[in-house]
Amino acid sequence: MKRNSLIIGVVASCLIGAAASAVQDLSSYASLKTPRLTTMARQKMIVVEAKGEPNVVGKDAFGLLFKAFFSLKGVRMTAPRARWMNIATDAKDQWVGLYGLPVPDSITELPEGTQGVRIEDWDYGEVAEILHVGPYAEETPTIEKLHAFIRDSGYEIAGPHEEEYLKGPGMAASPADYWTIIRYPVKKT
Repeated sequence: MKRNSLIIGVVASCLIGAAASAVQDLSSYASLKTPRLTTMARQKMIVVEAKGEPNVVGKDAFGLLFKAFFSLKGVRMTAPRARWMNIATDAKDQWVGLYGLPVPDSITELPEGTQGVRIEDWDYGEVAEILHVGPYAEETPTIEKLHAFIRDSGYEIAGPHEEEYLKGPGMAASPADYWTIIRYPVKKT
């Protein structure tokens, strides 16, 4: 079992890197080092739900997600995302993560035999977002900067913490080179 988990983890890391490479020109995201408000449309996603510390459960969740994604016909890879439903209230080992990949609206079902993956819509609307460059473990100052921006702009957080992985494991030379968009749905206070 440990060997299978290790293999899934290695495959997931490589696939995350491959997915992130689908974003051709990362320089267009550099301006996101300054937080911004923007509007995003609803997005159809394939999703794996996993409870636990992201560094522990994330590899298996992404492994299932990518296995399902690559079984679909005619889909184009984009950067993977993850949402945490209870990040502000629970200990890290109790976080409920939704690990997702965008898919076209034409995808209405998954191939027979696909387990642990579902299709759902992620609603967005108005969001606040910022780019974090560096290890996931060092996101706190970036998150705090985004929270301050949201407050100072007259908004409040209205949905889950979300991350979009533009450059991560398998693509970056080291965690110092990871590029992650941190995002929250927001509403006027």
